[in-house]
Amino acid sequence: MKSIKINSTLSRLGFSFERGGAHISRTMMLQELRTLLTCVNRPDAEKGEYLKAINDENCLRKRSGRTRMLTYRHLADLYSLDRACLLFRNLLYFWNRDIASQPLLAMLCAYARDPVLRVTAPFFLSLTVGSMSTRESLEEYIDNQEPGRFSKATLKSTAQNISSTWTQSGHLSGRVRKVRSRANPTVGSVSYALLLGYLTGVRGQALFQTDYTKLLDCTFDKAIELAEEASRKGWITFKRVGNVIEVLFPNHINQEEMEWFREQS
Repeated sequence: MKSIKINSTLSRLGFSFERGGAHISRTMMLQELRTLLTCVNRPDAEKGEYLKAINDENCLRKRSGRTRMLTYRHLADLYSLDRACLLFRNLLYFWNRDIASQPLLAMLCAYARDPVLRVTAPFFLSLTVGSMSTRESLEEYIDNQEPGRFSKATLKSTAQNISSTWTQSGHLSGRVRKVRSRANPTVGSVSYALLLGYLTGVRGQALFQTDYTKLLDCTFDKAIELAEEASRKGWITFKRVGNVIEVLFPNHINQEEMEWFREQS
């Protein structure tokens, strides 16, 4: 019962626990997101402004109205595109402050919102740098998580989409032959990963060991170094005395959202 209550709170913050996921149809669409956030470059923009930019102004250069609407829906599924959503609002906070963080920011948000993508993380993170990832082995892995859920054709396209996403995020390299590479953790991506872990109820040193920080391909010491830099920039509050660590996010969680936390506990 408690986990249901926690998931309900996380859903209000922007996390998703639905059975489906955008990756059945698309990748995490990093280039489309970049173009959209360049066209609508205001953190206070309403969700309808993103729809207008995609559908009416065709900022993503899609050929048909149907394709424009599908693109909007997939981007909304992955990122919400709603400033009232804590996950999207804070993605925007770091997006232009740390340009190099954008691939991992997109991955972290998509990971929190797409269970189909989320289930594949152990597959990719277990690969050693330089080893090859094949579509067939990924298909087998996905099918083993829920045998028979996907048809052969859907399994193939889903595996291709997911491999493309892990390539966009920097975890894979190569166009056809996918090789495990190391992602590029940055101040912004570490800050966002720590925030996502905090929202799930993790505190202190354990924040540097969550599924979100594991996505960064970052050592503990490097993550600490980047968190200290984020604190100097005023993006987060980071304090460390010996092995005691405190990380807070005074700029990122509003009063209403804090009330949801209190209701949860």
